[in-house]
Amino acid sequence: MAGPELTVAEQNEWIAQAVERDEPKLRSFIRKRVLDTGDAEDVLQDVFYELIAAYRMMKPAEQVTAWLYRVARNRITDLFRRRKAVSLNEPVGEDASLEDLLPSPDAGPEALYARSVLLEALDEALDELPANQREVFLAHEVEGLSFKEIAEATGVSVNTLLSRKRYAVLALRERLQEIDESLGK
Repeated sequence: MAGPELTVAEQNEWIAQAVERDEPKLRSFIRKRVLDTGDAEDVLQDVFYELIAAYRMMKPAEQVTAWLYRVARNRITDLFRRRKAVSLNEPVGEDASLEDLLPSPDAGPEALYARSVLLEALDEALDELPANQREVFLAHEVEGLSFKEIAEATGVSVNTLLSRKRYAVLALRERLQEIDESLGK
């Protein structure tokens, strides 16, 4: 990777190449996790701003693409934490919630590590869900939309949305329990 000994023009060219190469896939990665287009674009801009800032401060990352995805995950997590509408505690059918399976972030370093492993597994499990289940799960849990609002926006009945959400939660819960068990909890 390019180093700090480059001229400003060479640095600009290197940054432009990184943005051109990684922007489409990174945008898609973010959009799968952030349904609001404006928020997704804000996250993307924040990621590239951090790339520029890190490079200008002579702290270039060794593996730029991996670094960009790590920053994107962090920015998405920050976005979700800021949102008061995020609620994994709402019951879904007879099932309690996914939050019940996650260790408290205040329970110390081991719990915090376990939580981060589980959240990474959740991220992967979300990618594996059928698109219609993932979309309703994210719209309801992350965006804070009611099922009525989702139904109006998508033209899908509330009962169908409830069913999709339930299947998504069951699949996600199963995945998190597997990881949780492997952590020895």
